[in-house]
Amino acid sequence: MILVTGGAGYIGSHYVQYALELGFEVVVLDNLAYGHRQAVPDSVPFVEGDMGDRSLMDSLFTKYNIDSVVHFAAFAYVGESVTAPAKYYHNNTVSTLNVLDAMLAHGVKNFVFSSTCATYGNPQYVPMDEKHPQDPINPYGETKYFVERILHSYDHAYGLKYTALRYFNAAGADPRGRIGESHDPETHLIPFVLQVAKGVRPKVSVFGTDYDTPDGTCIRDYIHILDLAQAHDLALKRLKAGGDSTAFNLGTENGNSVKDVIATCERVTGKQIPTEFGPRRAGDPPRLVASAGKARAELGWKPEYSDLEPIIATAWEWEKKRTF
Repeated sequence: MILVTGGAGYIGSHYVQYALELGFEVVVLDNLAYGHRQAVPDSVPFVEGDMGDRSLMDSLFTKYNIDSVVHFAAFAYVGESVTAPAKYYHNNTVSTLNVLDAMLAHGVKNFVFSSTCATYGNPQYVPMDEKHPQDPINPYGETKYFVERILHSYDHAYGLKYTALRYFNAAGADPRGRIGESHDPETHLIPFVLQVAKGVRPKVSVFGTDYDTPDGTCIRDYIHILDLAQAHDLALKRLKAGGDSTAFNLGTENGNSVKDVIATCERVTGKQIPTEFGPRRAGDPPRLVASAGKARAELGWKPEYSDLEPIIATAWEWEKKRTF
């Protein structure tokens, strides 16, 4: 059985659906600080609680026959991490350490970690591969980087095997419309733009039009949520087969600008999206694009969604009929 921490959140809930369809048994732990109970099927054992509670973690490993942990639970608002760093260090790093110690106490040594390209900081070159220096520029990125270093030490000292998956920009929704992206507050570009198209918001603000990019706006690498789920499944299978601990970038290797996203949302929705252009926002790199060749070669990862339009189409279907 797989323990999925943060399994009621955006990425975690899509992985849960994916794992169930492959026939795996899962148990979900989520404190519902940002997750949604409705995102987890009723057939899945669900425990509402905090991963920092050691007695709760011990009870989970005692009650369920857990052989692996796929770890999504984290706070992920970059701006908030700057103004409330203690919240992020305690939850993302200290509480993750509690999960790892509980795993070791119960003989569980397969760990797939939801990491981030934010561990790299500002890009020194693009596309960014796994050899790119890790120099995070905000507490959120630091918390993920610290966990990666802890995992490295735990592998060396205790034989805990891990795979760290460094996402670029997760996007899209379940193609069957069962679950999708639902944050409060919503800070991700694609759902924000789609909410403007839906009439929920009046306009989208674009921060900076003078970057060294073809149209002057920031470029990001958007990867579909199911392609992320596939990578987690492949990473876990690789660990169970005796694979070494390592890290992989997850991205499409295609960059799309903010203007690209808005124009594609207009094509998908058939609606005009009011846009306001303003000055740059502090800390936004001009380009963040993955080199994902290692994941393709060593995981056998084959992303299904390589273009922006079908990614946004799944997000729009969810946005039109979202229930939470």
